Amino acid sequence: MNALLEDLRWRGLIYQETHPEAIEALLNKESVSLYCGADPTADSLHIGHLLPFLTLRRFQQHGHRPVVLIGGGTGMIGDPSGRTDERVLQTPEMVQRNVDGINQQMEQLFDFNGENGALRVNNKDWLGQIDLLTFLRDYGKHVGVNYMLAKDSIQSRLEGGISYTEFTYTILQAIDFGHLNQKHDVKLQIGGSDQWGNITSGIELMRRMNGEVEAYGMTIPLVTKSDGKKFGKSESGAVWLDRTKTSPYEFYQFWINTPDADVIKYLKYFTFLSHEEIDALEKSVEEEPHLRLAQKKLAEEVTKLVHDEDALNDAVRITEALFKGDLAALSAAEIREGFKDVPQSTVNESTNLVDFLVEAGISPSKRQSREDITNGAISINGIKQTDVSYDITEQDKIDNEFTIVRRGKKKYFMVNYS
Repeated sequence: MNALLEDLRWRGLIYQETHPEAIEALLNKESVSLYCGADPTADSLHIGHLLPFLTLRRFQQHGHRPVVLIGGGTGMIGDPSGRTDERVLQTPEMVQRNVDGINQQMEQLFDFNGENGALRVNNKDWLGQIDLLTFLRDYGKHVGVNYMLAKDSIQSRLEGGISYTEFTYTILQAIDFGHLNQKHDVKLQIGGSDQWGNITSGIELMRRMNGEVEAYGMTIPLVTKSDGKKFGKSESGAVWLDRTKTSPYEFYQFWINTPDADVIKYLKYFTFLSHEEIDALEKSVEEEPHLRLAQKKLAEEVTKLVHDEDALNDAVRITEALFKGDLAALSAAEIREGFKDVPQSTVNESTNLVDFLVEAGISPSKRQSREDITNGAISINGIKQTDVSYDITEQDKIDNEFTIVRRGKKKYFMVNYS
């Protein structure tokens, strides 16, 4: 058994293969060029895109050459796979901005130097050179309509309707595989399970145009959560790789909040830890789940991989300060970031603490407010307040904009000032 394939299977990363025995023989025989692509639908990838590229990186670590394709051409069209409606077309300027953003993220994920350094390509460079007549005569002639209609990505859209633009997408991606095969000797394409139809279309188009070629496909399983909810979403929405969209702290928090039922699977999918390290963490989940060692390791590894060591250290520092209630150790920006998802309210002016809690909706009545204060249930910016005569003043306003109130052990509120 090929060591790489054995590792991929142990991690559960192989969903479909076009020719399993031939792929194994190829990987045993030579250093293979293989590719994975993403369309620039936004100026950042999110963690739903991450797994195929991390799998591509595993190939690089075993001596193979990854080709990273950013679809500046196909991004002008839009992939119908996994969608129920037509995409809104982007302007060329928007697509280029998105290409630039994703290219920067690839620098963090791949090594572009050395003998098997990654190659970065943009399919606009060749798709943009094909005129309409050439497309119809040289490529469209080899693709049967019945063949395309049988594709799940097309079939699932027929009832609701699909434009000819999106109908032709699978041909464009098929052209990509053929171009990379001819130009860069790319023999394997990998992608998410929703890309199976596009991958096999590329192999079929090459066969029809060039006869028998050495080209194969492999897909990665869809990442699922044990509770049935969609992977890759936080309370704030999609978890982006761009730190200006999802801060390293938020990114770290997403992973550290992984349920026990999912954490070992995600360690296998998203980290490069050894089998022995993951087995030890699995034992920890079973025997001492309260320590959450597996979740901490998962959050550390993925945050460091997607961002860097400094970003990880900042995320851990903010997490520990918030856990201890030590708000003084954080900047105003870090506090706002850490509490952005807690209930928020706005008060008109600084006032006595009893009235302040009622006006902010933290305590339902003045009587309850007094009880909360005297019972030691109220903390202002991490400092417990037990005096009902205490007044909220300018010194309680962080950055002169907001105050963090804790009621009880875990209920936090952000109070802003109008």
